[in-house]
Amino acid sequence: MVREGNSQMRAMVFRGTGQPLELAELPKPAVSDGQLLIRVLACGICRTDLHVIDGDLREPRLPLVPGHQIIGIVEELGAGGGDFAIGQQVGVPWLGGSCGHCEFCASARENLCDDAIYTGYQVNGGFAEYTLADGRYCFPVPEGFSPEQAAPLLCAGLIGYRSWRPVAEANSLGFYGFGAAAHILIQVAHYHQQTVYAFTRPGDKAAQEFALQLGARWAGESGEDPPELLDGAIIFAPEGDCVLQALRAVKKGGRVVCAGIHMSDIPPIPYSDLWGERSIQSIANLTRADGEEFLPLAATIPVRTEVRVYPLEQANEALDDLRSGRLTGAGVLSIAG
Repeated sequence: MVREGNSQMRAMVFRGTGQPLELAELPKPAVSDGQLLIRVLACGICRTDLHVIDGDLREPRLPLVPGHQIIGIVEELGAGGGDFAIGQQVGVPWLGGSCGHCEFCASARENLCDDAIYTGYQVNGGFAEYTLADGRYCFPVPEGFSPEQAAPLLCAGLIGYRSWRPVAEANSLGFYGFGAAAHILIQVAHYHQQTVYAFTRPGDKAAQEFALQLGARWAGESGEDPPELLDGAIIFAPEGDCVLQALRAVKKGGRVVCAGIHMSDIPPIPYSDLWGERSIQSIANLTRADGEEFLPLAATIPVRTEVRVYPLEQANEALDDLRSGRLTGAGVLSIAG
């Protein structure tokens, strides 16, 4: 809980690659113009957090409080902080700010801004009792979700939704990697009458069974051929080999979407695997429009997230469970205020 007359807070702090997060007492942040001071209720853990902590993403602002799937309560509003109210529940995503005037920002593609700021990477995130956020990049949280259930919607859901949109017209989809994002997006796909085939890491029978429980028509390993050629595929896994495997699994005209912020190198692709108007598309971050579309849709479906909840001080254990494939669904830190 917050201490010393509400001037201190607990936080898990990242100080450098190869080091575990450190439970520390930090000053409670002070709100500035355009910002919200948010009392954090829950924060999802994400493979992007691993990419930051394990050194795949190489420009974190250290020392850093990670976490970018934040659900909390607005405690203070800075001037110009947006149409929020004290006491309102809000969500904070990965994209935490942009320049507002480049060609990308001017065309509602702020996800491509060269001066974008990312939550839990370049500004402190939600592995803490309090956080600050730019009001322009916060979203109201729909009713019907507990804080822990809502947290994965802010990245696994939002970036998963952006990855799904290029294949929204497909009848059949392959999901490569079946974790936090895929278990949300299979519900979106079924809502739109799409058939899903799930591909997991070799030997991951738990993830395959989970996919079948959520309605996948077929589940197998990433190197296997599906029972039929697919209209499209989304790659949630960070292995570049999956791109080649997915290209061979889609029919002519099929699209392969790479959803992650980081992926190992893609092997050489024979032109014969790409030929036939097959295409590959990467997804970068999210836009505010994605949040404005997806979060109400998640409530309408309604999406039900499968979460494993950890207390704040067990953040290292939660990240290790994600790293080693022991999580089914999504991991979430519950922050006791």
